[in-house]
Amino acid sequence: MPSLSLEMTFDFICPWCLIGKRNLDAALRLLARQRPELDVRVNWLGLQLLPQVPMQGEPFAEFYQRRLGGKRAVRARQAEVYDAARRAGVEIELERIQTMPNTTYAHRVFQRAAQVGSQAQLERLLELLFRAHFQLGEDIGQRETLKRLLRSCDYLPEQFDEALADGARAFIGRRVGLADSSVPLFLADGRAFALGGQSPEQLLASLLRTLDRQEALSA
Repeated sequence: MPSLSLEMTFDFICPWCLIGKRNLDAALRLLARQRPELDVRVNWLGLQLLPQVPMQGEPFAEFYQRRLGGKRAVRARQAEVYDAARRAGVEIELERIQTMPNTTYAHRVFQRAAQVGSQAQLERLLELLFRAHFQLGEDIGQRETLKRLLRSCDYLPEQFDEALADGARAFIGRRVGLADSSVPLFLADGRAFALGGQSPEQLLASLLRTLDRQEALSA
């Protein structure tokens, strides 16, 4: 059976990553209709965008006003995010977010979860972490929040003692060149083929071009 290995870089606090995941999911459904024989596997590459955020987090509104240069710029950026989310069918409620979290522990937990659970558990954990931040406004930088989400996915919290130990430093995942500073970046068999909030149709077209190149090389 022909196969395709995909990867997507992400951070839990990046709305474009949630939008990108939804668009990738839709693109893969479209791909499955055209290439039902293809076995596609997706690996999620965590990238901590803001290691400088205090471990206890900081006020969300103040963070973005400082980062973008004022309330008007924040409103413009949020309008852009809401429009892209609507087109992707993603529910985002930025007004509920009170704290910009440090995602060190979230990434460490997710990395460990990939080692001790199933792919279905990992997918559910990723969805719950995105939902906790973008829909419920929960602080995913807090270890108790992460433990609760782990239990919701049927993980054993004691398997995460090292990931949740005191004194954790900024998370550094696998280095993949451009992906070290770009989210969401989409890779096929280790090579980037798309970046940012592209539509499912755009992602599908890129995937088909990638497959055509692979088949031409192997012919």
